[in-house]
Amino acid sequence: MSKMNVIEPTRLDLGTKFRFRCHKGIKCFTKCCSNIDIMLTPYDIIRMKNKLGLSSEEFLEKYTFSTVDEESSHPYAYLKMDKDEKKSCPFVKAPDGCTIYTDRPVSCRYYPIGQATLKKQKDDSVVHEEFYFFVKEKHCLGYNEDTEWTVESWRDDQEANLYDDMNRGWKSILMRRNLPGQKELDPNKQEQFYIASYDLDRFRRYVFDSKFLDVFDINTEENEKIKSDEIALMKFGFRYLKYLFMMEKSLKIKPEAIGTKK
Repeated sequence: MSKMNVIEPTRLDLGTKFRFRCHKGIKCFTKCCSNIDIMLTPYDIIRMKNKLGLSSEEFLEKYTFSTVDEESSHPYAYLKMDKDEKKSCPFVKAPDGCTIYTDRPVSCRYYPIGQATLKKQKDDSVVHEEFYFFVKEKHCLGYNEDTEWTVESWRDDQEANLYDDMNRGWKSILMRRNLPGQKELDPNKQEQFYIASYDLDRFRRYVFDSKFLDVFDINTEENEKIKSDEIALMKFGFRYLKYLFMMEKSLKIKPEAIGTKK
């Protein structure tokens, strides 16, 4: 996030109204696309790599860098900005703006709204509550425009709801934190998190070219689906990570593999 961002503390709901419009004729056009840290989600990677005709490995190598979160020890992928003075987004080219606009990341879609998730205890279960807030930058003139939205209509218009639905299983994993006195994730689990989250081509090879299917009980229908459908593979990766981090019993081990696993 840019250092010039001002996050308003007021929590918004889906019915909150605001005025905003961004277009080529506005003086601040594309200024919000530089000097900013954009953490990418698994579905962001799929849409962007496919738009560019790249494998997940090629995209990650060329357009991202990773950093490890201190509280969870998860390695996250961030969009790599150009090395110019403005730290410009590599996909934003004047005067037309974003060259991958139809497949831009979810955080770009939400702007000038921010979205966050809180983990709450409700009865005997944990629920994740999503909420919204305004992100206002000094240079942004979009708030002076006349087009009126609600948070809900803005999400629909920007397809942010689709991205949220696709990433929801992953976002529940993001709520995981290292327990007091617990060691951070070891390098192997960090690598597994990164591969299952971002590098789907490599994750597919891990599932089908290793002994993975000798250990985990995956039915034939799902097996065929995750082999050919990368959205299904992405969501399977979320289940695998929840199993790996002992968050849920989301996968079953074959009885004959239990002794080997131990």
